[in-house]
Amino acid sequence: MLCELADWRAMDVDIWAWVADTQRQLHEAGNTGLAIALGDLPAQAFEGRYAQLDVMAPAVAQQAEALELPWLELFARHWHLVSRIGDRAQGTVALGDAEALLEFARREDTKECPSAAAAVEALTVCQANIDGPGYAAERLAALGAALEAVQPGSPAFCGLVTQYVAALSDAGEAEQAVTYYESAVAGRRGAEGQVSWELAAAGVRALLAAGRTQEALTELDSAKEFPADDPVAKEHREGVLRALVLATAGRPAQGLEALPDLDIVGDHPRDWVEWARAVRQLGDVISNTWQLGRVLRQWMAYFETMGVNRGRVELALIAGELAVARQGVWQARALADLAESWLGELRTSEGLSERVTALRGAADAATPPPAPGPQDELVAYFDAADGHNADPERWVGWLWPLSGTDIEATRRHTTTLGFLGYAPLGADILWKTIVDDADPATAEEEDIAYLTGVLVEAGQDERVERFAAMLPAPTSHLALARLHRARERWAETTSEAEQSLAAGAQGIVALEARRLLAGAAQQLGDNAKGAAILRDLVESGQGEEEDIWRMIVMATASEDWPLVREGATKLGMQLDTTEGPIEEEWHLVRVVLPVSDGSQREVLAVRTGPATARLLIPQPRGMDYNAGDIVVIDPRPLEPVPEGAEEQESYVIPFAGVALLRPGGYTSWFFDGAAPSEEDWTEFNEVMAERGWPMWVYSDENYSVSHPTTGERLQGVYGWIAVPPGVEPVEVDALLDDATERWSHPLAWLDLARSAGIEVERHERITKEYGL
Repeated sequence: MLCELADWRAMDVDIWAWVADTQRQLHEAGNTGLAIALGDLPAQAFEGRYAQLDVMAPAVAQQAEALELPWLELFARHWHLVSRIGDRAQGTVALGDAEALLEFARREDTKECPSAAAAVEALTVCQANIDGPGYAAERLAALGAALEAVQPGSPAFCGLVTQYVAALSDAGEAEQAVTYYESAVAGRRGAEGQVSWELAAAGVRALLAAGRTQEALTELDSAKEFPADDPVAKEHREGVLRALVLATAGRPAQGLEALPDLDIVGDHPRDWVEWARAVRQLGDVISNTWQLGRVLRQWMAYFETMGVNRGRVELALIAGELAVARQGVWQARALADLAESWLGELRTSEGLSERVTALRGAADAATPPPAPGPQDELVAYFDAADGHNADPERWVGWLWPLSGTDIEATRRHTTTLGFLGYAPLGADILWKTIVDDADPATAEEEDIAYLTGVLVEAGQDERVERFAAMLPAPTSHLALARLHRARERWAETTSEAEQSLAAGAQGIVALEARRLLAGAAQQLGDNAKGAAILRDLVESGQGEEEDIWRMIVMATASEDWPLVREGATKLGMQLDTTEGPIEEEWHLVRVVLPVSDGSQREVLAVRTGPATARLLIPQPRGMDYNAGDIVVIDPRPLEPVPEGAEEQESYVIPFAGVALLRPGGYTSWFFDGAAPSEEDWTEFNEVMAERGWPMWVYSDENYSVSHPTTGERLQGVYGWIAVPPGVEPVEVDALLDDATERWSHPLAWLDLARSAGIEVERHERITKEYGL
């Protein structure tokens, strides 16, 4: 995820010693949460926990600023930026932050920080993401200046050289890049330093660009066991590069074998362009399908959002060439148009205009596959096609002559275009059909819904507003409500849906307006209002089963138990009670709950009603929920339930948590230390179970602690115990003390000891001696 940014890892001893020392100081000052977060930031970046990092890193930086700890602020900002421009390959959207980080790193109070030099490298990586060749000169200048102050034995050396070699290649100086790489490797080894896998990979790419394919393969083989700055990503990155080299060497079968699957690479935007290049060269042996084309189009859309300007052009050209190879003529032409429209965003487009022209020529020379039947029967053929095996890309081509003239063909054509990632093309066709060539005020609701949906999907909000102004009041307000719902503007959604109903909406227009109104009420926290809207809808006979379930969820959140029972009766569900809160014992479920730091947490629970569950697992202090809490769940499973009876027996269904309904009032206490014998641990669990105190181990088999006298590594264990309301810390301390007094190694519960005011120094000593 972070491989090009070796400098952060290159901080090595100094930075990690600083991190440990800073954590210790924060702990001693009572800033335990900040201390834990400081240590977790690198792990979040490595492991791809970006939603969590996007919340936590800025929070840490903000706290560091408030505490006047500039090194800590730099550290947090750096890791956040690295996660964005590394594996996520952000471009222009991160450029301002990269420039600001470099400026911050040059301040008097931060320039001596071990991570300060990494800011130079981070900026050049961001520039490379945007437009490698366009920024090549600037990157070389900045990296060259940084390298002047770095010795080959320095941990920072490999990362800076990796980027310098890449910049030389982007500047068109492939042979010079190879020479520089070889010299740098020699210098590194002369200083008895290890060459990183990422640096070797940069050398392989330079050799490939210089046309020295066999040497590139030899170098890649030699680097196989090199240590990686990003060990998590090494395997798939090496596979992508190997596939490209082998394909270039004319060994497609071996290249295909080395190429990581799409479901692996799809999670790593940084590798998309190189993967696509390898696939293009493996065209004769890969499965070149419409699914591949759709994925590449999705990748382009991501790059467009992130400001990866050259990457999206590269993907468009490669996808276009692949489309020609599978006779996707219309798609090749559309991709040529896209690539050409994006050239203006590049600092230099040398050679790209010629590639666009070549793609258009190849598309013109290609022959599309024949239609499956007469043109006037194609709609019927489309409807009869097997949804699993039909090729939507071909159907777009076959329906194109009818689209814009035959309304049924137009509907199918434009929705298929949107499915494949070409919603703007469909929007143009529908706009001409419904607006330019007809009176939109008399259009059928189905066509109004089609056009509104396609315009929203295409991001053409202004066009939606223009279209809405041409429609009768009920459908006009509904179109705007759809737009606001898509953009998560809930107050505006409410207003427009209400105006649609007030204007006399009927039929499916009124039905959708009510659904939008109920959904917006839920998002705004007024579950009672949302449930009442859906109750009226259900009682009118217009509602469907999904409306009943949504009503149950909102009624549960507002604790309208009579309405919950009413909904359950309509669904044929039998409940044990007839009044009051529904708190039954159904079956185990997994509840996926949002966390304030942006991540999600899966908690084992027991389902207690149609839309409720009671959490069973204790959670760390500071979480928004804990064992014993009753939460509202969305009754739609997040995963398909296995079909086999044997699989179903052990399967625990996951549901999304919607809201905390009623807290259980439990308090969690942390324990940590060396693991006891199996017999002692079993007895410990039994003691907790007898008290009814939920306990959960969060450590795994890799967690170890240090023996206080020999220093050997011991299997460790840590976790949380949750106690119900009314149980005082002194009672918990006494029970734990009694339950663990015969263990070979003591267990520590420092926070509990501090709260109870009992033997705090003993727990501090255990924590220090065992390195907890």
